[in-house]
Amino acid sequence: MRIGAHVDRDDPLAEAAARNAEVVQFFLTDPQGYKNPQPRADADALRAAKIDVYVHAPYLVNVATPNNRIRIPSRKLLLAHAEAAKAIGAKGLIVHGGHVGRTDDLAVGIENWRKTFVYAEKSGGLPTPVLIENTAGGDNACARRLDALARLWDAIGEFGVGFCLDTCHAYSGGEDLVDIVDRVRAITGRIDLVHANSSKDEFDSGRDRHENFTTGTIDAKLIVAVVRAAGAPVVVETPGGAEGQGADIAYLREQLGQ
Repeated sequence: MRIGAHVDRDDPLAEAAARNAEVVQFFLTDPQGYKNPQPRADADALRAAKIDVYVHAPYLVNVATPNNRIRIPSRKLLLAHAEAAKAIGAKGLIVHGGHVGRTDDLAVGIENWRKTFVYAEKSGGLPTPVLIENTAGGDNACARRLDALARLWDAIGEFGVGFCLDTCHAYSGGEDLVDIVDRVRAITGRIDLVHANSSKDEFDSGRDRHENFTTGTIDAKLIVAVVRAAGAPVVVETPGGAEGQGADIAYLREQLGQ
């Protein structure tokens, strides 16, 4: 089981080395902006590295929304990031499940997700596997509650989309971590990546605030159990830079007997 961290995009290989990480995840652009990613000077090094590379799409991407001014740029941005992720040899592009407005019908958001993959296929397909990530908040989110995720997968599962399970998001979103892996796999048939994070907040808070394993509100042994059951590559997105994330990586390895 390969374990790593989400790091700054400037020099991800150096950041990986500082954490003794086998996996690295980073943004290609400002996560709060709509700018397309530019070619990276370290693309050859990233492709040749023995580190597994993942790219996280900007937070602003929301292909589910009925708002055309957000949905259409989000589709284009998702494709642009998938192309840029391929250029650096990334194994996957992680994107949040998105949401619709408080008074909107969730079915509209789910259909917009389907249209996104249809749109991508008309453009030649997504060159990097897309991994949809569960989210922590929002009553009208497409991937907070597993009942909504099941509806989403019924609509898009045929496109070969992957899934990224975030432990903090599941816990803060009100889903029990004890059997979360089995319940997710019953819906998606797969877990391609785990974001192993504790939380600063209580169960079902709806708040997305990550914390280190030893200081968060989630029992660290429960995070380990999720990681073990999932059997997928792991990315920690916890605070503390190289020291804090390195300690979380070391803890996982110790508990997993690696």
